[in-house]
This record gives sequence, C-alpha cells and structure tokens, in this order.
Amino acid sequence: MDSIKEAIEAVPPSVQLAFAGLGALFVGSKVFSFLRLFLSMFVLSGTNLRKYGKKGTWAVVTGASDGLGKEYATQLAAKGFNLVLVSRTLSKLETLAKELESKFSGLQTKVLDMDFTADKDEDYERLAALIDGLDVGILINNVGQSHSIPVPFTLTDKAEMQNIITINCLGTLKVTRVVAPGMQSRKRGLILTMGSFGGWMPMPYLATYSGSKAFLQFWSTALASELKPDNVDVQLCLSYLVTTAMSKIRRPSMFIPSPKPFVRAALNKVGVGGWQSTAHTYTPYWSHALMAWFVENTIGIGHSIGLGFNRKMHIDIRNRALRKAAREAKKN
Repeated sequence: MDSIKEAIEAVPPSVQLAFAGLGALFVGSKVFSFLRLFLSMFVLSGTNLRKYGKKGTWAVVTGASDGLGKEYATQLAAKGFNLVLVSRTLSKLETLAKELESKFSGLQTKVLDMDFTADKDEDYERLAALIDGLDVGILINNVGQSHSIPVPFTLTDKAEMQNIITINCLGTLKVTRVVAPGMQSRKRGLILTMGSFGGWMPMPYLATYSGSKAFLQFWSTALASELKPDNVDVQLCLSYLVTTAMSKIRRPSMFIPSPKPFVRAALNKVGVGGWQSTAHTYTPYWSHALMAWFVENTIGIGHSIGLGFNRKMHIDIRNRALRKAAREAKKN
C-alpha cells in the first residue's frame, strides 16, 4: 500500500487532475445516459402518430395475421388508421379484417395474401396496385422468420437459411421500396421495422437469423438518414423475446411481455431512443431497454462474455428441443 501511495504522490498534480477529470467525465456520461434512459421509458412520450396522417390515413402491416403483426393492426385500427394487411394466409387475413371492421366503426381494410418466401415480382406489383392512390402514412415491417430451433450454421437447413434471408431482408426491402416513394411525395410518413436483440448483438446458433437482423439494423439507419429531408421517419424497433409463435414462449414474464403491452409501448415510444448507441433505433419495452442499456454500458455489444452466454443458452435450448423431438418420435 505504501508503494502505491508513493507512486501516486510521484505523479504531478496536473496529471492527477487530468485523470480525475477524465474519470468524472466517464462517470458523468454514464449517469447522463441512464437519466436519458429513465426519462425515455417512464416520462417522455414518443412521436404522436397523428404526425403521419389524420384519421383515415392508411397503415400497411406485413406479417399481419398473427402475433405482433396482428396486434399492430389492432392497435393502429383503434387509433383511427385504415389498414392494408399483408401476410401469407388469405383466410386469416379476411377473418382479421372482418373482426377489426366490426369492432372499429368506419374502419376500412384491404388484404393481400403474399408468400414472402416465393420472392415473386408480381406479388410486389400487386401490393403497389393495392396501395395506388391511398394515403399511406405508416409502414410496419413486421414479417420475419427465425430458425425452428437453435442450430450450428454448418448444419442449417438450406431451405431454412434461404427463407430467413428472403423474408427478413429481401421482403422488408422490397415492401419498403413500394411504399416509401409515396411517403416522400407527401412529405410525411413512418417506416417502423422490427429489429431484434439477435441483430443488435451476435447470437451463436442463430447465426443466419442474427445476421439478417443485423443487416436490417444498418439498412434502416442508413435509410433514416436518406429520408429525413423528406420528413419521413425511419425507426428500427428493438425487441428481446415476446410471447409469439416465433419465440415459442407462451407465458409472459417481466422480461418477456405478450404482444399487447409490447406493441402499445412500440407505438407510444417512437423516436425516444436517444440514449442508444445507434441513431434512429429505440427499445420501447422498459425491461428490454434496461437490458440493452446494461449490456451497452458494461459488457459491450459483441464482447466474448456475451457471446459465451448466448452460445451456452442456445445450446441448452437446442438440446432440450432435440430431446423433446426424440420423445415424441418414440410415441409415434
């Protein structure tokens, strides 16, 4: 201890003061960042959706028939937006459209059955024809696919790999390419793309899905800068797990909400992600935001500690899934 004390005393006072200042700046920056997080989650409201159009303006929702997409459609309808519902199964879309029209007086809906895995130009032409002449103020890029279970990349089924990239990347880009020009011409709009913690930090054993969502992160942020002069807001909405068919989790918890509270937060907190390290990105659900802040400000995105934790977690999930499949195979 005496040697340490002597070493410190040997440092010139000006140098000691400089290091103390740097330390104070570091601690202050973390405190300021956490304050911004707290205000964003519990005090500040996001952009009022009326900015993107009056009552009767249209919203396009992809992956609309189930899970988060269905909930986005329902809550946007409650806010007075007409709906263009896009998903694979026509019967589900028609059922949802009828339910929402009966629930919300004056609501108009249009449906488009579209298999994003097919990547057919004529499907995107059908979408363009369907929205032609409509005042589309909001686009929710929700359609997506993950792996059936965690899997090493070298064992990933070729069809699954192709579908993940086709749906998550090409599907999102091509839909946006159809919708965005109208927003530019009207000088208003919101393009909200569903991101994932899997794209925000690398996820071993979900490598293809993780890479596809990371692609959307960079694409969305770049697009936001391009469209900002046209008064079109582009936001990537980051999510941890939600109780949906994709996550295969049924019971909500503090860190895993059901679609309803998550979507409510997503629509109420648009644009409040100023504390995050990437612009035009926000994590709307409070517990997800706390997790993201902790990782960004302690471990760091992409650190070996996080990689090791996620790798072990996904190996455990994979092994449980394989054991369950083996038991069911014996029963049959």
